[in-house]
Formats: sequence, C-alpha cells, structure tokens
Amino acid sequence: MGGIPVDKSAARPARQWQVLLLGGPSGVGKTAVSYRLAGYFGVGITEVDDFQALLERMTTVEQQPAIHFWRTHPAPEQFSAAEIIQHLLEQSDAMRPGLEGVIANHLEASTPVVLEGDFILPALAAQASFSSQAKDGRVRGAFLHEPDEQQFLANYLSREPATGPQVKRAHVSWLHGLWLRQEAERYGLPVVLARPWDTVLERLVAAVS
Repeated sequence: MGGIPVDKSAARPARQWQVLLLGGPSGVGKTAVSYRLAGYFGVGITEVDDFQALLERMTTVEQQPAIHFWRTHPAPEQFSAAEIIQHLLEQSDAMRPGLEGVIANHLEASTPVVLEGDFILPALAAQASFSSQAKDGRVRGAFLHEPDEQQFLANYLSREPATGPQVKRAHVSWLHGLWLRQEAERYGLPVVLARPWDTVLERLVAAVS
C-alpha cells in the first residue's frame, strides 16, 4: 500500500488532539486505515465494535434493547434497508454515553488514542465537552466516505468471498454513509473520500491536523 511511510526511528509528527474519532459505514475501509493512522502518530487504537461486544455480554435485553437488537432479531432480511439503518442509529445512540466516558478518560489521563467504528455519530464528535472534560481542540473527528454503492459490493466480496455478493448489505452501507456524510457536514466535521486508497492516509492526516 502506498501513502505516508511510518519511520519508527523518526520523531512523531505533531498533533493537537488526544482523541481521534474515525467514523464511517461498514465496508468503507475504516479499520485498515485507522491502524495506519495510529501507527503514523504513534498512538493507541480501539475498535468501537469491541465495546458493543462488551455491552452485549454485560447487559440484558431489558437494560439495553438497542444493543441486543440483532441477537433478539437474528434475521436482518426481514427488515428494509431503512429499518436496518434506523436500528443501527439506535445502537449508536445507546453507545454514546459509554463512548463519552471513554473519551473523557483519555482526556483526563492525556493518553492519545484513535477510536474507530460504525457506531461513532457526528453529534458525538461535535460535542463541546465529555463528562467534566472540555473539548478544547483535544478531540477531533473525521468520517470516511465512499460515494459508489458498487464499491461497497466489491469491498465485501473481496473481504468475505465465501459469502458471495452481499447486495443488500452494500446498499445499507451506502445509505448509512450518505447519512453520516450529511450529518458530518452539518456539524462542520471533515469528510474524507476513501479512494484513491493510496492517498487516503495523507488526506486523513491533513483533515485532522
């Protein structure tokens, strides 16, 4: 892969932020580029999907129905694309207080981290404070965007070839991406195109610097 080389012997590049939130729909390429981004800045990284898995194990359906939705409704083909996105946004909203606490903890401890995942809402990245911690430019957010629905189809086929073409899943990701882009722009947050892939790291670095 092209892009900015990571020289571990060189001084780390300057950054103003302590927490970098990288959002975007499933299948857009967040995870792959987020590890490169964390390596470039020499900071930690956490996948927000891990928090969702943790909450599923540590809460009940009664306590967090949105978090457990796909365990209690294991047949997504029963739902329209719009309904699936609505449930995804409800999950994202349910996770928001927990993510606020994680962000506040990193701000208080001054431990830099990249948080990436489908559940990151633009409204979260745009908050002025997190618990008792003022944002003060220490939290940055960016959203990865892919405008071509067919690219999602190709990405899923490349990542999970045994499943065959995932047409509905690609459509859901494309629609979710459109919503995230609109919300990010409404809050004045940077939206970075996922392609061309060989320059996405440089463009993300520029967007959050």
